[in-house]
Amino acid sequence: MQKSKTLGVVITDGVGYRNFIMSNFIGEVSRNFEKVIIYSGLPKGSYSLSLFPKNIKIIELPLYKETKPVWFFRKLKEVAHMQLHKNFYGIKDNLDRGYPITNSKRALLVKGIYRFSNFFHSERAINKYEYFQFKAFSRDKVTMIFEGLLKEEKPNILFFTHQRPPFLAPLLYLAQKLKIRTTSFIFSWDNLASKGRMMGNFDSYLVWSDLMKTELQHFYPQTKKNKIHIVGTPQFEPYVMEDYNMSRTDFCEKFKLDSTKKIICYSCADADIGRNDEIHIRGIISYIEKKKNLQLLVRTSPAEVGKRFEKLINEFPEVKWNIPKWQLTRDNHSETWSQRIPMTEDLIDLKSVLKYSDISVNMCSTMSLDFMLFDKPVINTVFGNKKNGLYDDQRFLNYVHYNYVINSKAVTIAMNEYELHKQLDESLNNGALRKTYRENLIKLEIGKPLEMTSERIVKLLIQLCK
Repeated sequence: MQKSKTLGVVITDGVGYRNFIMSNFIGEVSRNFEKVIIYSGLPKGSYSLSLFPKNIKIIELPLYKETKPVWFFRKLKEVAHMQLHKNFYGIKDNLDRGYPITNSKRALLVKGIYRFSNFFHSERAINKYEYFQFKAFSRDKVTMIFEGLLKEEKPNILFFTHQRPPFLAPLLYLAQKLKIRTTSFIFSWDNLASKGRMMGNFDSYLVWSDLMKTELQHFYPQTKKNKIHIVGTPQFEPYVMEDYNMSRTDFCEKFKLDSTKKIICYSCADADIGRNDEIHIRGIISYIEKKKNLQLLVRTSPAEVGKRFEKLINEFPEVKWNIPKWQLTRDNHSETWSQRIPMTEDLIDLKSVLKYSDISVNMCSTMSLDFMLFDKPVINTVFGNKKNGLYDDQRFLNYVHYNYVINSKAVTIAMNEYELHKQLDESLNNGALRKTYRENLIKLEIGKPLEMTSERIVKLLIQLCK
């Protein structure tokens, strides 16, 4: 088979690294493209270069920092987008949370942006703000370096594995300037219905499902239907790869679990939105204390190292913990969390957690989908609201992307400890009760089988090069 041309792949962060480096994607592109250039927002040393095929080259991108004019127009663009779509609760919630509570110079400027964009937030206005944003960084020193890198390798198409990071907007601008085709993968299931504006407009888009295609057309009406391609997502592809298998015996031994007892897994949210994690965990512990055949395994967020749970760990030594093995590659970055990358061991651990746990409990996380892929019952704990003094995690139930989950009946929602215990009873006594609902939700959200996800993406990238 004749190989296609030169592919440029923009890896933004640790999750993009996991999705496109630790799936089958790299093997597929190396077999189907003459040359593959990875433009990396992560340090070059993050990659195991000795394991890469010879036709793959890593280029570490210099760190780009926004100037004040660039920040102003980018912020104006993002806030205007949220003003335009604030009838969607998730976007409205993020819009409200972004309004400053202080009166510093930066805060006053942001308040001015909110007031101005409240009146001027049409698609035409948003595109104008983007024009001025791009113009403001067009002569930036780092932009000039980016241009040299693109001219040197001359990719036929530039594939962005994430559509949002503003520090990569100069690459998109330059690709447009140099007449290089661009396409972007929509990073996560909640990005369209709850986040701000993308970094810019791409020639085409890769989405998870028909649902995401519909959302993209709604939030970006200038996008032509035939430029949106449904491919599934490589986020879950490792779950069907042999590379990440571990036996149940080895799994129980590694985490010191009793192989005769059922496992409840609680998946923590990030520290910011997971402020009720400890309360949820204590609710599970109080349930387990009444039983003899249960044990709890807690998996913390990859975005943190779990220090906030030290008191809980010491108080309940019987609880087992899975602290994700994500390595920080550098700390001199505007978004330090994005510079954490997973080790192979962590994907093996995660797949085993999903496969061998009996029940999943989490706070409205994507992990709900992960566990459903292994046909496990899922309970979402949201104990906080505006009235009871706890962090208001019940508001996430109103987010558009999670409305689909709730309405599917694939999960149960526990708003207090009593409901949690009742739903744990249901999951333990009849784990298959919501099986059909889970299957239907997976079809709605992911859209394509996990098998051959990378092959589908690469086949499409070849077509887009023609």
